[in-house]
Amino acid sequence: MRREPGLYVALLRGPLWCAFAAWLLIAPAVAQDGAEQPRQSDFYNLEHYVHVVPKTPEQYHPITAEGRLGWFTRATVGPKGLTGGLFAAGFGTALNSPYEYGPHWDGFAKRYGMRLTGLSTSNAIEATLGAAWSEDPRYFHTVHAPFSERVKNVLDLTFRAYHDDGERHPAYARFVAIFGNNFLSNTWRVQSEADWQHAMIRSAEGFGGRFLSNAVSEFLPQIWRKVRNRPDPFPAYEHNP
Repeated sequence: MRREPGLYVALLRGPLWCAFAAWLLIAPAVAQDGAEQPRQSDFYNLEHYVHVVPKTPEQYHPITAEGRLGWFTRATVGPKGLTGGLFAAGFGTALNSPYEYGPHWDGFAKRYGMRLTGLSTSNAIEATLGAAWSEDPRYFHTVHAPFSERVKNVLDLTFRAYHDDGERHPAYARFVAIFGNNFLSNTWRVQSEADWQHAMIRSAEGFGGRFLSNAVSEFLPQIWRKVRNRPDPFPAYEHNP
């Protein structure tokens, strides 16, 4: 059986690009002196990564260099990203799409690897351009809001993001990242999906994936607290850790 060279090129190019982007993110973080470091226990605390919609622009806390690097890491190899890859690769394997990878475990692994390279490249572009354009990639969830407002917030922060002025603006870095990554990946994808039509479909799926990721960020902490029978750590006043 002929091997698809596109997969192996992707597995090489994706990590190389991400390593370069990660270096760009790490450099300003290392340069910051005296920055407060999170406690070790915070890395195992779900609430540590929950950010709440500020009531006013003055209450908004811009993301730091360390925070941007942390977002890139969690968004790429965190539980949401890795779990989403399992569903995406499983669905593609069930439909045998693209057919070049095959319908079995080997095909599942190829689809999972291809999806991971695409996700890492997209997140790297968004993080680096966002740093240059002062665009905050984090999701900010609502507090004690009606369900309809929460869904509206999930949708709004799919296409917009906070900037240094504390206001929401179109997430230009995200648009460039999602469309740019999916068209760029045509150079190493298998022939049946390496065209502009499939790139547009993957871009739409990219925004759909961001919507689902935002929904998980919005509702999972509340579900997690109820499962563990924990009190609400976010009272009715603004809280932005």
